[in-house]
Amino acid sequence: AQTTELSFPPRSQAALNLIQVSLMDLSELEETEVKGKRKRGRPGRPPSANKKPRKSPGDKSRSEPGTRGIGRGRANGHPQQNGEGGDPVTLFEVVKLGKSAMQSVVDDWIESYKQDRDIALLDLINFFIQCSGCRGTVRIEMFRNMQNAEIIRKMTEEFDEDSGDYPLTMPGPQWKKFRSNFCEFIGVLIRQCQYSIIYDEYMMDTVISLLTGLSDSQVRAFRHTSTLAAMKLMTALVNVALNLSIHQDNTQRQYEAERNKMIGKRANERLELLLQKRKELQENQDEIENMMNSIFKGIFVHRYRDAIAEIRAVCIEEIGVWMKMYSDAFLNDSYLKYVGWTLHDRQGEVRLKCLKALQSLYTNRELFPKLELFTNRFKDRIVSMTLDKEYDVAVEAIRLVTLILHGSEEALSNEDCENVYHLVYSAHRPVAVAAGEFLHKKDPPESLSRSYGQYSPTIRRCGRRRPPVHRLQEVLTAKERKTQIDDRNKLTEHFIIALPMLLSKYSADAEKVANLLQIPQYFDLEIYSTGRMEKHLDALLKQIKFVVEKHVESDVLEACSKTYSILCSEEYTIQNRVDIAHSQLIDEFVDRFNHSVEDLLQEGEEADDDDIYNVLSTLKRLTSFHNAHDLTKWDLFSNCYRLLRTGIEHGAMPEQIVVQALQCSHYSILWQLVKITEGSPSKEDLLVLRKTVKSFLAVCQQCLSNVNTPVKEQAFMLLCDLLMIFSHQLMTGGREGLQPLVFNPDSGLQSELLSFVMDHVFIDQDDENQSMEGDEEDEANKIEALHKRRNLLAAFSKLIIYDIVDMHAAADIFKHYMKYYNDYGDIIKETLSKTRQIDKIQCAKTLILSLQQLFNELVQEQGPNLDRTSAHVSGIKELARRFALTFGLDQIKTREAVATLHKDGIEFAFKYQNQKGQEYPPPNLAFLEVLSEFSSKLLRQDKKTVHSYLEKFLTEQMMERREDVWLPLISYRNSLVTGGEDDRMSVNSGSSSSKASSVRNKKGRPPLHKKRVEDESLEGSWLNRNDTIQTPGALQTPQLTSTVLRENTRQMGEQIQEHESEHGSEQDFLHNPQMQISWLGQQKLEDLNRKDRTGMNYMKGRSGVRHAVLRARLSTRGQIPDPPRAY
Repeated sequence: AQTTELSFPPRSQAALNLIQVSLMDLSELEETEVKGKRKRGRPGRPPSANKKPRKSPGDKSRSEPGTRGIGRGRANGHPQQNGEGGDPVTLFEVVKLGKSAMQSVVDDWIESYKQDRDIALLDLINFFIQCSGCRGTVRIEMFRNMQNAEIIRKMTEEFDEDSGDYPLTMPGPQWKKFRSNFCEFIGVLIRQCQYSIIYDEYMMDTVISLLTGLSDSQVRAFRHTSTLAAMKLMTALVNVALNLSIHQDNTQRQYEAERNKMIGKRANERLELLLQKRKELQENQDEIENMMNSIFKGIFVHRYRDAIAEIRAVCIEEIGVWMKMYSDAFLNDSYLKYVGWTLHDRQGEVRLKCLKALQSLYTNRELFPKLELFTNRFKDRIVSMTLDKEYDVAVEAIRLVTLILHGSEEALSNEDCENVYHLVYSAHRPVAVAAGEFLHKKDPPESLSRSYGQYSPTIRRCGRRRPPVHRLQEVLTAKERKTQIDDRNKLTEHFIIALPMLLSKYSADAEKVANLLQIPQYFDLEIYSTGRMEKHLDALLKQIKFVVEKHVESDVLEACSKTYSILCSEEYTIQNRVDIAHSQLIDEFVDRFNHSVEDLLQEGEEADDDDIYNVLSTLKRLTSFHNAHDLTKWDLFSNCYRLLRTGIEHGAMPEQIVVQALQCSHYSILWQLVKITEGSPSKEDLLVLRKTVKSFLAVCQQCLSNVNTPVKEQAFMLLCDLLMIFSHQLMTGGREGLQPLVFNPDSGLQSELLSFVMDHVFIDQDDENQSMEGDEEDEANKIEALHKRRNLLAAFSKLIIYDIVDMHAAADIFKHYMKYYNDYGDIIKETLSKTRQIDKIQCAKTLILSLQQLFNELVQEQGPNLDRTSAHVSGIKELARRFALTFGLDQIKTREAVATLHKDGIEFAFKYQNQKGQEYPPPNLAFLEVLSEFSSKLLRQDKKTVHSYLEKFLTEQMMERREDVWLPLISYRNSLVTGGEDDRMSVNSGSSSSKASSVRNKKGRPPLHKKRVEDESLEGSWLNRNDTIQTPGALQTPQLTSTVLRENTRQMGEQIQEHESEHGSEQDFLHNPQMQISWLGQQKLEDLNRKDRTGMNYMKGRSGVRHAVLRARLSTRGQIPDPPRAY
């Protein structure tokens, strides 16, 4: 083991020449130092007995003015020159020139430190200041008497603001070398001091404190230089900590080996020495860890997200070094998360440093277990970075993904690998080469598949010349477009001949057939005619017919239907030939379907499996074709409707037949609607379609009560779709003649739809998936079931958004926002946003209704005496808080809506009186605690109005109550009375905390008349604002405007003038032409009238007193007073 004493190498003559010898006698200096020194340790740590005492900043050695310290080329903080040649004497100049060996420079500084710590540290401090490009110099008086913050402030004032350059950013080879010398100096300094000086609790404290202060400076040069120095200092300390850890392990092994010896051979003195050494090493390890924690928490945590990209890059580069060098301490999620977060940095330079830092870790396969959680968390981001806009970043990302693959093939999914495969086609050669290396490592067997079905993506790209989804964008030139046309022609000429044979060969494989049938959509179909290849077209049609007759899988049938649709395009001459073949095929299946339906209905409950299969298989084929083709002339709706009615009346129809019959009938209705909208329909045509739609909607409504879940889900989706299609928006765009086709769901149908959503969407997933236990694809089934439930909820939510279903039905959905946030949070939030755009007030009423429903459910479960601290009550309050956040920061826009919400909440709280008497609280009083979550959304003047409305429900006994059961009322009243100024500030500024607002108001409060003017101008702007609420274009719905919003666009009539110091313009809530006042405006109008009456009574009383006094005076003079004037 190494000794703890440091033996310094002999000095060179050049190094000795750099030291200035003080004129003060050494003994005198030593005596002065002894008098001024006192022990100072780290806060919370007792002084160590075996460590050298040190001086505190307040008790540093004090010399007489003019005396010199024994520092390197510095007297009293002034740089000096040695000799006539003007050799560099400051650390900055020595490091910048780089002529001397760095170790000798550090040794000279260490010798100076041993003679006088303050002077040496002053030299080191000025070194960091000068390396930042600052012209100022820290003097010994400043170092002794000023705090670091004061010194940094002083240096900032002396900084050269004319130039933004500083040594670390200056161009040229000299400054590039300076950066490396600067980093080397810090590393050598810690390495040479690691056995003694860094543990004296003075040098490192001073340096770390200075660098922490500089790193927090607003001056970029200070921040950049100090961060680089601190990171290199941290790297050197990590190396020291690693060495200490190794020494501790060696010492522990030696101690265990010695202790395990026999008693006669055991050396007790050696055991004591080893114990003492282990203790000393542990103390040093703790000290180093404290230093590293100070640097990490004081500098790294703040600077890794600095505004300057170079500073962020330095931090990420060094943390990668720490994790690789000392993986036992740093390679964990507490440190890896900073690298993972910075992968999203907006600068490519920083992202590149992250990738290179991770590459150094993934290169070592022994570290993979520690990187497993990080890989799972940030793998998707790393894979996405292979498409980075910076080519250098993309290359390094591909290399990192390759290292991950090399370490663990299970870490990357097939989709992740495919994203990298496509990059071999990149036009940027380094990206393509890196992707090729990845492909060579992976070498997936599936890439060698001989199945022609796997070639369809390549054919698609060849036919359309479109790059893969994840490939970099490219713009085609005229030459490339010509090449594309030529490739498409070659592809068509080849597959026109080969495709029928391929379909015949793979006709039994549904997946391959479905892929092969995608190829004709990329053909140049004119080649069939121009190339005289009609016989190959007949062969293709023959094979497609054979496939349709052989398969019943939906993917295959949809591919066949789509292929027929493409081949039947009217722009091609082959259209007639294909249409004849298609019609013959449909005739055959329709005839077969009609006969099988008759047989099934005649046999009834005695029908066997063959009869059921014949109907189901034929119906599946016709439904798939009906999706892309107009088959209304074959009247499929009649037999489908017969099957549905029979199933409803007798209940013996197989669920798959019912599902297919519902879908086929739906397609038939849509094609009939297309014919009517594209032509000039007669009234009889409209009535026929209306009758058809009405009967089908009735069937779907009856199917909602079917025992089979697939039937109910299919009926529900079709009901929602048809109600959307045949809603009031059908008449938009000049189609008022289609008004007979508009259907509005009655309350019964709306109730059934809502009940279906409650029963099949908002359910516990565990209950639903009990039947899936033991299934190998349980997780996939859960995801599929969740996707299905989300579609059901989205379908019903659209009915609410488009005002087809009453908005109050959304209350049952909104109340599940928190409980099912992970599954449906985005859908519910979007529904809430769209309903607020339609009608803010009605939306607010719906929100408070949902909270009332939850409260009633809770009262039914727990009784009227609710536990205010229970999780259920807290859940309702949290939901109310979330709802309050959705109102946003603009309180003017939501003013009336929030006030209406409070009105409904107050009325609900006092809706029922306690049967025991008025001294007992109403049963719903606890709801006021939920309502208080919305108080922050009220303007100050509206709080007064709501508070006045609340007092109408209160009796004197209620106001005097202070028991716990009355706390909701007390809390709600306080939320309305307090915080007026804070609300005002939040409205005007948009972002002010209550505490900060109150402080600002206390410091300087504007005059009252000025605030009144500001309020009136603010609300006047709200009054004159013309909000146009429009639903998103993606939903393609006409503009929907609520009554309140439409009234805002009309010309405002009389305006109620404000008579006292009440803020806000009450005329905002008066709506012409009928002068109908909103609830909030009515409350304020009543307040104004009440104030007017009070003022009038006061004036009458005052006038009466005045006349009485006047009469008394006149009567003493014998005069007759005038009668009092009437008011």
